[in-house]
Amino acid sequence: MTERKDTIFAEPQDIKKFEFDQKVVEVFPDMIKRSVPGYTTIIQGIAEIAQRFVQPNSTIYDLGCSLGAASLAIRQTVDRSDCKIIAIDNSPAMIERCQMIQSSYNFAMPIEVMEADINELEMSSASMVILNFTLQFLPRGHRQELVDRIYDALLPGGCLVLSEKITLQHKALDEHIIDLHHDFKKQNGYSDMEIAQKRAALENVLLPDTREKHYKRFANAGFSEYDSWFQQYNFASFIAVK
Repeated sequence: MTERKDTIFAEPQDIKKFEFDQKVVEVFPDMIKRSVPGYTTIIQGIAEIAQRFVQPNSTIYDLGCSLGAASLAIRQTVDRSDCKIIAIDNSPAMIERCQMIQSSYNFAMPIEVMEADINELEMSSASMVILNFTLQFLPRGHRQELVDRIYDALLPGGCLVLSEKITLQHKALDEHIIDLHHDFKKQNGYSDMEIAQKRAALENVLLPDTREKHYKRFANAGFSEYDSWFQQYNFASFIAVK
């Protein structure tokens, strides 16, 4: 499948709220590679973490799976037919493409791809749960409840991997890091207009938290161990172990 270039915001336009619709799905691999520093490293790291934490006869949940990059990486790396992945997204366009991608591979670990609201999903017997740039799109009032439910669904020794755009506590430093992220996008071919228009579209849609807020949620849910395992600019990935 040929990867299409992201030109969604390349022309002046009336800015509407960002949505994971068919237009985004068509260019999503290019968009995320050029927009999220360290994304490839995070996906590889999730697969390596899975090698250590996936338990026999358990379930891995990929919540907000988009095109299923994390799920695919785990299936390629963890050779277990007694476990399964459940990959969930609420975007019909994402799920349709994700199902097409996943069904084109034949790995030992089965996967079930479904369209659903992760806030209403019943989870159990989980050895690993992935929230890869998903929590930041939920209303802040729903985030602790989801982390609590993930903790309850995890087996002892199971882990949550949470990747997010974060806000730094010190405003001046945060602004410097945001500028570095914008420089990263420019180096990857995005214009100032594209960066500005996408930022406007994501306003009040993507709401980042501080690292400290994430740690507080982990502690409130009951996780015994948690820390960051990756960060580049204002993009970080955390692991929390039950």
